[in-house]
Amino acid sequence: DGDAIGSLLGLGMALQDAGKTVEMILADGVPSSFKFLEGSGLIKKEPTGGHDIFITVDCADFKRTGKVFENFGPPDINIDHHKTNENFGKLNLIEAEEVATAAILTNRLPEWGFKITKPIAAALLTGIITDTLGFRTSNITPEALRQAATLMESGVDLPEIYMQSLVRKSFPAAKYWGAGLSSLESKNGIVWGTLTLDDRKAAGYGGNDDADLINMISAIDGNKVGMVFVEQSNNHVKISWRALQPNIDVSPIAKHFKGGGHAAAAGADIEGSLDVIQKEALAKTREILDLQ
Repeated sequence: DGDAIGSLLGLGMALQDAGKTVEMILADGVPSSFKFLEGSGLIKKEPTGGHDIFITVDCADFKRTGKVFENFGPPDINIDHHKTNENFGKLNLIEAEEVATAAILTNRLPEWGFKITKPIAAALLTGIITDTLGFRTSNITPEALRQAATLMESGVDLPEIYMQSLVRKSFPAAKYWGAGLSSLESKNGIVWGTLTLDDRKAAGYGGNDDADLINMISAIDGNKVGMVFVEQSNNHVKISWRALQPNIDVSPIAKHFKGGGHAAAAGADIEGSLDVIQKEALAKTREILDLQ
């Protein structure tokens, strides 16, 4: 997501500016909506060489790093803001009160002696904007707005970052959205959409995510929780949860399915068929949140 990419780029470019040799790895690659960020072309899908220090950002548990790191030991440093983080690093910097991992780095990079240049600021601001859905999530704080203002002072264009990361969509993504919106259902305080492999193929969409459909669903009135189910080619289903009311915490639901997140937003990647996983996840969501 935008926070993972923004944090990866922000920290990676700061280390490069300090003269370090850095490999920035994202197993799923960079979605088209974030390729506007300077440095995004440096991100690879798998590591190519040895390393002295292994750092993870915005990962609540180690499996979120992807199969390319299966043979790696625990990271030397684990930086994250998810309250469900499993403290899987040798050194864990977990600040669950922050709205994004990029927000942690906005505070910490200057403390560690790194300069936040304009490209770094753009990456970090992208992380904050996307994880708060444009400052709309229930966990938004005055501190987050001050962090955004500080990053803007580096010369970055907040409206353009907002448009690029949250609003503009490719034609295939828009068609993919259409399939998801036509699948919408609502019951017992939950509104959910479903995206199948056939939907992805018909739309010509190249990603394995929901193209941010969950953000659209989060704007629908009259519900307590929004969910999106995305069928994967490896007999897995990716699920996103969003709390649509301030008193709702969706993180325990994701944790039950060995996923992670925070009160306002969480996700999981579950092995099984779409029909079975959907029934199980809806039932468990109703049970945990007492939505009968």
